[in-house]
Amino acid sequence: MSARHFLSFMDFTPDELVAVIRRGIELKGLRNRAVLHEPLKNRVLGMIFEKSSTRTRLSFEAGMIQLGGQAIFLSTRDTQLGRGEPIEDAAIVMSSMLDAVMIRTFAHSTLTRFAAHSNVPVINGLSDDLHPCQLLADMQTFLELRGAIQGKTVAWVGDGNNMCNSYVEAAIQFGFQLRVACPEGYEPDPRFLAKAGDRVTLTRDPREAVRGAHLVSTDVWTSMGQEEEAEQRLARFAPFQVTRELLDLAAPDVVFMHCLPAHRGEEISHDLLEDPRSAAWQQAENRLHAQKALLEFLVTPAYRAE
Repeated sequence: MSARHFLSFMDFTPDELVAVIRRGIELKGLRNRAVLHEPLKNRVLGMIFEKSSTRTRLSFEAGMIQLGGQAIFLSTRDTQLGRGEPIEDAAIVMSSMLDAVMIRTFAHSTLTRFAAHSNVPVINGLSDDLHPCQLLADMQTFLELRGAIQGKTVAWVGDGNNMCNSYVEAAIQFGFQLRVACPEGYEPDPRFLAKAGDRVTLTRDPREAVRGAHLVSTDVWTSMGQEEEAEQRLARFAPFQVTRELLDLAAPDVVFMHCLPAHRGEEISHDLLEDPRSAAWQQAENRLHAQKALLEFLVTPAYRAE
């Protein structure tokens, strides 16, 4: 049986995504009740980091330990990848020794090239194109708080970055309407928009995007690797700050999310994370539970067959 990979939301069927998310809720309950659950005992996850991380590293490493396995952290300084070893060669060798590989990188092609030569599951821990693991946590959080997201309206305010691209894919897979408010020239990738069709609406007005929305999400205006554009981006995105007043236009039961880290006073007002409508802390914790479910799904075929 060839390995299943999770490089984007489109790698799973909608039913599989729902199953993983519901399993994340179950695993969260087991942990809260201190129930020992170790289906990945003696399994090893390799974690390749080209980009720094807090939540991605903690959630995958802690998740593997809690599932009975282990995780090995590898920066580019720790492997021959940092000295020019071909990705394809590294994939063949690493996948002969590991049970799964998580990669957090810049170019999405790094993931696809590695996966093409890997005998074990490869997980996208973030690329410049997509951040599907974060969307698993976001969808789990909404399900916990408000139920199914199908048929709801979601507003993305800010940069059409990798997070926004993953929200576009989530809209396709989960059947919600996505409104994206961004400055001209900062739209989501046209490749993803083309697949979404009328599931996604673009606007230049944050108020229009947020009005009546059930979920509002945003991210930093300057992502890793874009530091030289920071000053220009601050000026362009200033009208797109999410504030309590902007959220007042949304549905009465709106949930606000931010994948963190947040730049208070930039993409969000200083007080927004403390607003009762914010689920950012629950969302962050759910990275752990959703990714444990993902690891269980990918690494233990017996679970997938149930």
